[in-house]
Amino acid sequence: MGEIASHTALPAPTATRVVDRLVASGMAFRNTDPVDRRRVLVHLAAGGREVVERVCRRVERGAGDVIGGSHTVERAQLADLLEALAVRN
Repeated sequence: MGEIASHTALPAPTATRVVDRLVASGMAFRNTDPVDRRRVLVHLAAGGREVVERVCRRVERGAGDVIGGSHTVERAQLADLLEALAVRN
């Protein structure tokens, strides 16, 4: 849960509650880490993946509307910066 909390900027108890709700709704499931039994691995279930893909498509469409359809130098720079930020986190 610590990794999820740090990647989402949520307090650990909140991250745990969110994962609990995702598991209860069938959107995610937990497994014990086979290497370190103290760790719990959280995975998206098929329904959770569908939601993520649907939301990502909406975000991409919205970003495309805001940024514009044409390929500009500024748009390429923004894409590079966003990719660098994603890789760093």
